[in-house]
Amino acid sequence: MASAHDFTLDDITGKPLALSSLQGKVLLVVNVASQCGYTKQYQNLVALHERYASRGLLVLGFPANNFGAQEPGTNAEVAQFCSTKFGVAFPMFAKVSVKGADQHPLFAYLTSAANPDFTGDIEWNFEKALVGKDGRLLRRFRSAALPDGPEITAAVEQALAS
Repeated sequence: MASAHDFTLDDITGKPLALSSLQGKVLLVVNVASQCGYTKQYQNLVALHERYASRGLLVLGFPANNFGAQEPGTNAEVAQFCSTKFGVAFPMFAKVSVKGADQHPLFAYLTSAANPDFTGDIEWNFEKALVGKDGRLLRRFRSAALPDGPEITAAVEQALAS
């Protein structure tokens, strides 16, 4: 696959969404979990999405149960949790595997695409991948990087300007 736009995934309600339909948008792809120490980052993701959505940023949440079984719920339970606890309005997708033998192909692309930061496996929940308007991976950020912190907002600003 040449870009993130080459993938179609089910949203959290089970409806297929071709990422090619998001061409021209900057995407922040995040593997999320509702029972993680980083779960509070949903607040930061909501803030980032609200700040930049009108300029073309979309945060995309991908629930994954790969780390410490910290996303055990069903898609409906995850959607309910995100909506009621954090007011998530950005697109959420059906649960996926982000590493291992059953890794979703989108995450295989995101972890193998050449980029200036790093390649390799996702190490924990709430890692972030910044995807440009053309669907190509621009940067990756580890879990501790706050979505609305200076490192990520600077990268988002640059991606939106290009």
